Amino acid sequence: MDFPQESVEDARKRLRRVEGQIRGIIRMLDEKSDCRDVITQLSAAQKALEQAGFKLLASGLTYCLAEPEKAAETGYGVEEVEKLFMRLR
Repeated sequence: MDFPQESVEDARKRLRRVEGQIRGIIRMLDEKSDCRDVITQLSAAQKALEQAGFKLLASGLTYCLAEPEKAAETGYGVEEVEKLFMRLR
């Protein structure tokens, strides 16, 4: 399934932010930061990853609903998108 360019750019921006968060977490571990602070940052990174996934999935679902036959032909019928959604939960 081809994602709209806007969705791809949004996901890239979110993933780059997560990449920076992960580098920060690694640095925190190297510097022996407080456990609570590390866990807080891990939680924030995890939520950011989820948001990137949900944004892409929402874009895919919109495509499936707008073009159901075309989506099904490419292997992305509503049922498949639902399965993908359940993986992100």
